[in-house]
Amino acid sequence: MKINGFKINIEAEDLHHRVTEEVREVVLIDEKHSAYAGLSEGDKKALKHLVNAAKIMNDVALEMDHPLNLVQKQALEVAAAESEYAADALKLFNMLNGVAGSNGVDKEPVEIFEGVHQYDGRNFYPTDISEVELAKIINKMLDDGKIAEVQDILSARTMVRRDGDGLKAIDYTEYFADEFSEIANELECAAHYTTDDLFKDYLGWQAQAFLQNNVEMDILADKHWAKMQETPLEFTVSRENYDDKLTPTLFADKELCARLSALNIKPVPKDMLGIRVGIVNKEGTDLLLKFKDEMLKLASLMPFAEQYVQNIGGGKGLKQTMVDVDIAALTGDYALCRGGITTAQNLPNNDKPALAHGGGRRNVYHRQVRSSVDKTKTQKILDALVIPELHKYYDQEADHLFVIGHENGHSLGPDSSYQTALGIYQHIIEEHKADMISATMMPEYVKAGIISEEQLKKIYATWIINRHFLVAFPNDMEAHRVADLIEYNFLNEYGAFWFDDEKKLHIDFDKMKSGSRALLTETIRVQLSKSPETAKEFVDRWTNWGEMNQYIADFKKQLGIKPYIEIQSYF
Repeated sequence: MKINGFKINIEAEDLHHRVTEEVREVVLIDEKHSAYAGLSEGDKKALKHLVNAAKIMNDVALEMDHPLNLVQKQALEVAAAESEYAADALKLFNMLNGVAGSNGVDKEPVEIFEGVHQYDGRNFYPTDISEVELAKIINKMLDDGKIAEVQDILSARTMVRRDGDGLKAIDYTEYFADEFSEIANELECAAHYTTDDLFKDYLGWQAQAFLQNNVEMDILADKHWAKMQETPLEFTVSRENYDDKLTPTLFADKELCARLSALNIKPVPKDMLGIRVGIVNKEGTDLLLKFKDEMLKLASLMPFAEQYVQNIGGGKGLKQTMVDVDIAALTGDYALCRGGITTAQNLPNNDKPALAHGGGRRNVYHRQVRSSVDKTKTQKILDALVIPELHKYYDQEADHLFVIGHENGHSLGPDSSYQTALGIYQHIIEEHKADMISATMMPEYVKAGIISEEQLKKIYATWIINRHFLVAFPNDMEAHRVADLIEYNFLNEYGAFWFDDEKKLHIDFDKMKSGSRALLTETIRVQLSKSPETAKEFVDRWTNWGEMNQYIADFKKQLGIKPYIEIQSYF
């Protein structure tokens, strides 16, 4: 069957199996949820306008991701009315939120249409441009004195298109002017209805940021967003740059990097946009704030702490808010469910200018995402792969505690200049760093009385079982999974955990503490090197895929892996 001239790339029976038997549902809140019932009438109206904004942003992200996304989605929606085959293809499209993407299990990306592939530069760049040609064009434009044009091309907030034998950059606010105008209007309506003055103020700044080609407006919006601790609603514009694999390749060209640096031009991967909407949960938020109170102390305990300025605000206090949220909408980048879905997020990222201008950060945790767990399958994994004495230490709530430590970890350690200098390895090392800060600093939370020694053991055991029992060798686009494999190999070699002759897990909890500290130290050393070569050596050294990795992967596949995620939205 062809859609717009492109043949569906997956046989009908296989496709139907994928979208019915290999799907994990993440069910978001509806109007019957207690969180919604507890809102004022004004905030209920505001919430619906915020969800409308989120839906519009999804089309923006689709355009950023692939030039065929929007037209193929529209064609599938028409064809689905008359064809079950097309309806299944549409369901897969919506789960990937695009025509192609990793499912976290298969080595190669899933491609819904024959001949329609992902591009390293997504649709941020011309789809026919290579890393060699990009570097060549940038050098030529610098030769011609087009300094400002190059700076715009290598900005996080531009779409890049060909311009004769060169390139031109179009700011997001211009390229997506119609969509951004609609989103701004929805935010202004929400601001009119909301009962919270601080949230109202933030929405006003964020609306203006969508309407003006002015990075200062993004800075102001981010600053206001990061200050909100007691507001009833959550609205996030996510700007993360994990998807652009083309811009970071410039860091491998040392001569070009030196040339750009001399001109104070810093290549930054393009931001993929998304929107999150939800209702703040007070009980869950209170727990987060207990962890927050320890962060300044933890900063002083970081390896090589005297060699860099901490991200969290130095000795003047912690610029960080944290909220647990019942989720009403996840769109755009949040809905690119390609091998996983985020359970929490710490923004702005280190490359964002708001941090350099004195702004703070905000951690948001997704209650509905972390609750979507298959308990029956988990028990089968424990029975087959873990000694019985450790079963009592598996606890899904402990996974949430680890994630809190991970997200807080992004606020610790060397600043963005150290991270971006690692080129294509920057995201792998940063996600791995956050993991290791969580694992290393958890004993400090025991000392503070926030968690118990028993909970610490649960955190370590659950971390290994949930994160390190991989279902496939990760590709280089899966930063979190590559980080998991690094940690598996290091801690296994260190003797923090091992498998017996029956291939069942054992853990030395004392070595988990010391091994985590040792690995964190090596990780910070890599960031401080500012060397892509050092990062590559580190990643290559610790990403061996061994016999036990394959045994675990095969077992989990036999259980019936559900690599596709369907977000059930109701607003």
